[in-house]
Amino acid sequence: MEGKKELVNDACLMVKAPAKINLTLDVLAKRPDGYHEIEMVMTTIDLADRLTIYPREEDKITLDCTVSYLPLDERNHVYQAARLVKERFGIKHGVHIHIDKHIPIAAGLAGGSSDAAATIKGLNRLWNLGMSVEEMAELGSHVGSDVSFCVYGGTALARGRGEKIERLPSPPSCWVILAKPPIGVSTGEVYGALRIDEGKEERKSAEMIEAIHRGDFTGVCRALGNHLESVTLEMHPQVRQIKERMLRFGADGVLMSGSGPTVFALAERESRMNRIYNGLRGFCKEVYAVRILGENNR
Repeated sequence: MEGKKELVNDACLMVKAPAKINLTLDVLAKRPDGYHEIEMVMTTIDLADRLTIYPREEDKITLDCTVSYLPLDERNHVYQAARLVKERFGIKHGVHIHIDKHIPIAAGLAGGSSDAAATIKGLNRLWNLGMSVEEMAELGSHVGSDVSFCVYGGTALARGRGEKIERLPSPPSCWVILAKPPIGVSTGEVYGALRIDEGKEERKSAEMIEAIHRGDFTGVCRALGNHLESVTLEMHPQVRQIKERMLRFGADGVLMSGSGPTVFALAERESRMNRIYNGLRGFCKEVYAVRILGENNR
């Protein structure tokens, strides 16, 4: 670990960074700034990275990680978030951040965004900055579109390019089975290939919000929708195969998360979760069975 002798280990803190899934992703229009106007209902799940933040005597940001394929420089959202906090508040101290990685990268699960949000929350505590959740979310929006949601956690409707957050109750309790094929998907390429045709893709966010407020699990499964899914399925047939396999093994609802390639299945009963999980293990290497995080478990 670079600069290890300079770390003040007894003052370190740990922050959890949970993944998210998209219950809906409605693309409304192309914006003048090049982004897309979206509405999406997202919820956090019990699959998480864990960050340990160490203060440094030297005014420098350094990272290390449990996986070798993650960049540890300015390309990393954690580095970008730490640098932004330092610049915003004129902090002259440094930090070393250890990333214990469990969320697959480039998977549509907001692993990098959640790590950035955890960094902002951790540094807010470490340096006693006194930022509110709203202030941290605003700061996070400069790092990435999903960072604002990840600061809030729980379940929420995100609008704009993802930075306008409206909190929602938690969906009905259920199992979430995730399967990520061994491919990477470029979010930019998926959005670039999307053809917005008014009326062609049904918007599902309003229906999802109503189902969540009713506590209606069947309604939640019926309201699942993602305008990017058809684009990614066309680009990557493996994603379609996973979705079809989940449905064949009895999933109550199935959807691709974000721009993919991860597909998730919802299952109300543990027996059905086990059937789907076991049916995917020989077909896909990265398979997880987790729960939706409730408000008290963020």
